[in-house]
Amino acid sequence: MYTIDFSKPVKIFFVGIGGISMSGLAVILKRAGFDVSGSDRDRSDVTSFLESEGIKVFYGQKKENITEDIDVIVLTAAIHKDNPEYVRMEELGIPHLSRAELVGQLMRNYETSIAISGTHGKTTTTSMISEILLACTDADPTISVGGMLPSIGGNIRVGGKKYFVTEACEYTNSFLNFFPDIALILNVEEDHMDFFKDLDDIRNSFKKFAQLVPKDGTVIISSHIEDTGFFTDALDCKVLTFGLTDKDGKSGKAPDYTAANTVIDAAGNASFDVVLKGEKVSHVSLKVPGEHNILNALAAFAFADAVGVDREVASGALGRFGGTDRRFQKKGIIGDGVILIDDYAHHPTEIKATMKAALSMEHRNLWVVFQPHTYSRTKAFFDDFADALSLADKVVLADIYAARETDDGSVSSEMLSEAIKKKNTDSYYFDSFEKIENFLMQNCQKGDVLITMGAGDVYKIGDSLLER
Repeated sequence: MYTIDFSKPVKIFFVGIGGISMSGLAVILKRAGFDVSGSDRDRSDVTSFLESEGIKVFYGQKKENITEDIDVIVLTAAIHKDNPEYVRMEELGIPHLSRAELVGQLMRNYETSIAISGTHGKTTTTSMISEILLACTDADPTISVGGMLPSIGGNIRVGGKKYFVTEACEYTNSFLNFFPDIALILNVEEDHMDFFKDLDDIRNSFKKFAQLVPKDGTVIISSHIEDTGFFTDALDCKVLTFGLTDKDGKSGKAPDYTAANTVIDAAGNASFDVVLKGEKVSHVSLKVPGEHNILNALAAFAFADAVGVDREVASGALGRFGGTDRRFQKKGIIGDGVILIDDYAHHPTEIKATMKAALSMEHRNLWVVFQPHTYSRTKAFFDDFADALSLADKVVLADIYAARETDDGSVSSEMLSEAIKKKNTDSYYFDSFEKIENFLMQNCQKGDVLITMGAGDVYKIGDSLLER
C-alpha cells in the first residue's frame, strides 16, 4: 500500500471528490499543503465549496483528467475498474488508496483519534462529540462528519493535532483500515447485505474493529447490542457501556452509563439525568427528539468522561446541539401550517426511531414521503420496511434510489406501497417528484407533520414545496 508522508505534501487526485467524506479529506490535505484536485459527475454545493478552497474539480470522469504528474489517487468505494479514470490510472501505474485507507493514515497523525461506528446514529453522535470538543478551550479538534454541522459551517473542520473525529462505516469493511484510539459502537444490525453474508458476518466485522483499539485506548459500546461480551471480552483496553436497559441480556451486567428521570417535552425532546454506575453525575436537556438521541447523547457523554472533559461542559454542549442537516431537520412550514421535517433514515430501525420521535410531537396526521435506497436493501428488508412505515398515518412512496445498483425487476416502490396498505395504513405510489408534490399540496392540512425520508434526493420534494 502507498504510504503518504504528511511532512512532504505531494500531488493527490480524488475520484469522486464531491462525496461528503471525500470532500472533507480533500480539504484537510489541501490545508496541509498538498496539491489537491479531483473529479465528480456533477456540480454541487460541495464542489463549489471545494473550488473556493482552491481545489481544481473536473466535471465528468474522463481519462484525460488523470495525468502523469499525479503522485497518488484516492478512490471512492463507488468507483469500478471500468471507470475511465481508473483505467488510465492503471495504464500510468499511479499508486492509489481507498478513502478508508487514507482516513486510516490520517488517524496516525493525531494524538487521539476517535472513530464512531454503528449501523445507525454515526453522524449524530459524531456531531455530538464534535460539539463537546468544540466547547473545550484547548481541544481544537479536526472533524470529518457525514453531514452538514452548522457549528462548523459544513462537514469538515481542520484543527490541531490533538483530536481527530470521524465516522467509521462498516460497508466493505472499510473501518478495518482505521487506527482508532477511542472506538464507539452504537449498534450492530443487518445492513449492506449486498456485501455481508449475514448478521454473524457483520458482528465479526465489528469485533475486528473493536480489536483495532490499543491497550491504552477505550471502546464505548451499547448494552442494547446482543452479547456485548462477544465484542469486548478479549480486549485489553478500557471498555465503557451505555444504554437504557437494566442489564445486558447475556452477561447480566448493567450499563455503566444510563438515563433516569426522563421527561419528554411537546417537541419530543428529552431531559434526563446521566447516571454512572448508579450515581447521578449530570443532567442533559436535548434539543433533538427521540429515544435514539438519548442513547447517542449517553455515548457522547461516556466519550467525554473517557478523555477527561468537564461534565458540565459536556452536558452544556449536548444541550446546545441542534442537530445536523438531514437528521430530523425541521426545514419550515408549508402552506398554512404543515410542519416539514427531512430525515436521512433509510433502514427500518432508523425509520422506526424517526417515526417515534415524530409521533411524540403534537400533530394532526403524520405524513411520510419515503424514497427507498438501493434495490438490495429494499428487497432484503421488504417486510421490515412495510412494518416501520405503517407507523405513519399516510405514506407516499417515490421510486427506489438506485445508487450503485441496477434494477432487476424483483422489487419496487409500488410493491412496497401495496404491502403497507395491507397493514391498514394509507399508502400511495407516484412515479415522479412532481406528482408527489402536487398530491401533497392537495391533501396535507394545517397541523400535519410531513417527513421527507431517505438517503437519496427525496429532500428535493420538501425544498420544492417550501418554494411554492
